[in-house]
Amino acid sequence: MKPNHLLCASVLALATGSMTFSASIASAEPGAWSDEPVRIVVTFPPGGTSDLVARLLAKYLDSEFGQKAVVDNRPGAAGTVAADYVAKQDADGTTLMIANNAPFTIAPTQFETLPYDPMESFTHVAYIGSSSPGLFVKPDAGITNVAEFIESAKEYPVTYGSSGVGSISHILGEAVDAELGIETLHVPYQGSAPAIQDFRAGVLDTFYDMVAQNSEMIEDGEAVAIAIAAPDRFPGVPDVPTFAEQGYDIVIENWVGLSGPSGIDPATAEQIRETTEAVLALPDVVAAMEDLGISTKAMPSAEYAAFVETQIGVWEPLIVAAGIQGK
Repeated sequence: MKPNHLLCASVLALATGSMTFSASIASAEPGAWSDEPVRIVVTFPPGGTSDLVARLLAKYLDSEFGQKAVVDNRPGAAGTVAADYVAKQDADGTTLMIANNAPFTIAPTQFETLPYDPMESFTHVAYIGSSSPGLFVKPDAGITNVAEFIESAKEYPVTYGSSGVGSISHILGEAVDAELGIETLHVPYQGSAPAIQDFRAGVLDTFYDMVAQNSEMIEDGEAVAIAIAAPDRFPGVPDVPTFAEQGYDIVIENWVGLSGPSGIDPATAEQIRETTEAVLALPDVVAAMEDLGISTKAMPSAEYAAFVETQIGVWEPLIVAAGIQGK
């Protein structure tokens, strides 16, 4: 990777034509779309961003709109296990998934073959939002910025944990190595929770994960976030500088959405989208999403589908630069 190369997987570039929540909800009629419980499949174990978003949706779909929903965690193979499962289910709106970078915009380049097509095998229903990961180090390491991290990494071996091979935290870790001209050892986990647990236990020197999601660790002095891979500082953790502020053009955003099997009836898909957006507009959910560091935005389903397709091309050079393509 060339120095100062901008690593950008941003949803902001595709904002044209997007609706605001208030505009979309004004004409919507949100409500339950099935008498049967809806299964919301998550590509990672409990505790990560996708899982927390799924549980928020399930809770408020039930309490506010009468739609029973359960969360089904199916981790494995960089999210492709869950995606393959969902693609094979009935297209009646009772099986959905929290779509994200891993199985849809990373896996198509990461793997030579997939058991599904990221576009043809799915109905991409509702875009939810995006968040950004950051770099965490031990408080006793005495590292407070990226320049000091580079000095330390060149002098001592550094291990970093991620939520799995091909995950956004892995991509960021490899991109940081390439951009900063250092070599660190990647230790993959099944989800961010076990990586953080090993970091706390002293097994790992660093880890990459969503910054806002780990704000309590920062506040409690258990970890120091030295940089966030966002275009701007996140208001929830205003003291954490961006990589760009420190002279390194690294911007990677993790998007999440709601998708289901191909062939969901358009009227049902529209009902799901409208209800999802209504949930995301609830004050308690707005506050919870801010705590997770997720910037929400509504999109028509067609625009969300086009966004997913575009992101495959956006992420391809990042994956190639990380050296994990064609596995």
